[in-house]
Amino acid sequence: MMNMDDEGYIKFDCEWIRTGALPFSDIEEINSLRNKLYGLGLIGAHDDGVGFGNVSARVRGSDEFIITGTATGRVKVPCGRHYTKVVEFDIERNYVKCAGPVRASSESLSHAAVYLSCADVNAVVHVHCLSLWKKLIGKVPTTSHDALFGTPAMAREIMRLLCEGGAQKKGVVVMGGHREGLLFFGKDLDDVEKVVLDYS
Repeated sequence: MMNMDDEGYIKFDCEWIRTGALPFSDIEEINSLRNKLYGLGLIGAHDDGVGFGNVSARVRGSDEFIITGTATGRVKVPCGRHYTKVVEFDIERNYVKCAGPVRASSESLSHAAVYLSCADVNAVVHVHCLSLWKKLIGKVPTTSHDALFGTPAMAREIMRLLCEGGAQKKGVVVMGGHREGLLFFGKDLDDVEKVVLDYS
């Protein structure tokens, strides 16, 4: 698999089981939140067309999760063709296995790190906002500047912060080595939306 250094592209080893579009019932709530964040400019695409931001929700009772697909940030009105299910992952091996019509987002391991660390978290959002990033960096749990986006190092940093407890209480991690990047999480999609809006 091709590894790319550009923002918004997969850097991990992705085993992709291509399927048809995910059922609307599986993505309806995730899609609703994704569209709200898109409207706020927290998910979207840069001038060069490279997308940013993603939303995921845990599959009840498991470590699997449904997440927006790679390079879908630029999509104005997503549907089941723009989501995939992460069915297996290994942070140390930099490996993700997904099943859906698209490959999983480049930040899938960051989402996985949250789900592994917090049994009561069922929704994760990754957004880009430079002003909010500058406002919160160092003031809320912040990953090392050496941990780059979409890497095992970033996932390990997120797990470290969550294990320390402060990040779990605040519902946010600033990605120090990922300019503009923030990770929000909550018990469900409504909860994580509230966390995002409270900080924004």
